[in-house]
Amino acid sequence: MCELLGMSANVPTDICFSFTGLVQRGGRTGPHKDGWGITFYEGNGCRTFKDPLPSFNSPIARLVQEYPIKSCAVISHIRQANRGVVALENTHPFTRELWGRNWTFAHNGQLKGYKRLDTGNFRPVGQTDSEYAFCWLLNQLVKRYPRTPGNWPAVFRFISRCADQLRAMGVFNMLLSDGRFVMAYCSTNLCWITRRAPFGKATLLDEDVEIDFQRQTTPDDVVTVIATRPLTGDEHWNTIMPGDYALFLFGERQL
Repeated sequence: MCELLGMSANVPTDICFSFTGLVQRGGRTGPHKDGWGITFYEGNGCRTFKDPLPSFNSPIARLVQEYPIKSCAVISHIRQANRGVVALENTHPFTRELWGRNWTFAHNGQLKGYKRLDTGNFRPVGQTDSEYAFCWLLNQLVKRYPRTPGNWPAVFRFISRCADQLRAMGVFNMLLSDGRFVMAYCSTNLCWITRRAPFGKATLLDEDVEIDFQRQTTPDDVVTVIATRPLTGDEHWNTIMPGDYALFLFGERQL
């Protein structure tokens, strides 16, 4: 299956350390060789890099690692294809506009019967079950909220109930962001870690890289990283239970 990576922070932060660990799983330490992508939010805009090549030897992935883009919300994905050919249009994450915001989605798992989902005006570009699920989810939001909602925690509770329906169709691990909130919904495997002062050191599991976060941060920084599997071996990662979700805003867990 694919692997997911997300970040929520209270100050613009680069994700180079975690991304370096993830890309090794894209064909070197893991089988996820069918493309990768990452979206960074910057103000009201977002910047996306995608490549259908394996991430561990992708020139674009090296560019992202060497170009420390700072963001408060990041969604990333490495793909092991099971629905849809290996192509750019099937490479996660996917982004659509809703209520004047760029919503970004990435999925790990397989769904059955996804072509029967009513996607309304949100039409998939590629062939993946993931993009169908994203378009269906946005259509559900439009039907539930004809106008821009104001109670955002309630919106994400509604999204979690929609995710429950998708989980009933197969495996549905999801990361979703509107540029402020970052939501993680677990079907089988998802975990997270929040780093705050006092910061320490950490070492990647998939690459011989160590970082001293104290040198990279200020005492007020709060950074949460979400991943399919822990990226470091010397830190405690929290597990999201199957059928549960976690919602983060500027690094802090909300629900």
